[in-house]
Amino acid sequence: MTTRSPAIAIEDLVFRWHPDQPCLDIARFDVAVGERLFLHGPSGCGKSTLLALLAGVLVPQRGRITVLGQPLTALSASARDRFRVDHIGFIFQQFNLLPYLSVLDNTLLPCRFSQRRRTRASADSGSAPDEARRLLNRVGLGADVLTRPAALLSVGQQQRVAAARALIGTPDLIIADEPTSSLDAARQQDFLALLQDCAAASSTLVVVSHDARLAPHFSRTLALPLVNQVAGATP
Repeated sequence: MTTRSPAIAIEDLVFRWHPDQPCLDIARFDVAVGERLFLHGPSGCGKSTLLALLAGVLVPQRGRITVLGQPLTALSASARDRFRVDHIGFIFQQFNLLPYLSVLDNTLLPCRFSQRRRTRASADSGSAPDEARRLLNRVGLGADVLTRPAALLSVGQQQRVAAARALIGTPDLIIADEPTSSLDAARQQDFLALLQDCAAASSTLVVVSHDARLAPHFSRTLALPLVNQVAGATP
């Protein structure tokens, strides 16, 4: 019987912002394909840094990171960028929207740079713009804001656009950094349901937050910076 490779595999990882102090030191850490993982911990424990490493935005000083069978640490910066836009939907904590682009155009950015994402979005709704409108509607953004520049949105609206952009084209891995921090309780529940629905289409989901109350929505929960000690624990 063949064992399926994990969606994420980390081995002997060390990342330092400062030479004399490791920010992350992880001997072994795996995430199964299709898993819904919730990571939580206080500010400064390395949550956002770990997500940036998983997406290939950062590279470690030591160790190996394999995502969806691809050793990210063996790729050039441009190759990591191509891999990320094809396979990873990343909801950044600071949203990273282009302020001069409209809500719709920001949502469609992954489809502009990735034929894979564009083809998947079109398959889902007939065309990539139609899929973008569907996702924006799911996060509570209707036709009245589609042409509005991102710079004119509220913080909560920007967060929802960032979520729709990450989810378009059914990426294989969805990474979310504090994705509900600017949402009220009702929007938070709706958004978590959307994440779960989109991940159900075969995506692996990794979410980090300081809010441990989100944990029941996920199949496995780990606390940082204790990931080394509990990575192999039973959910």
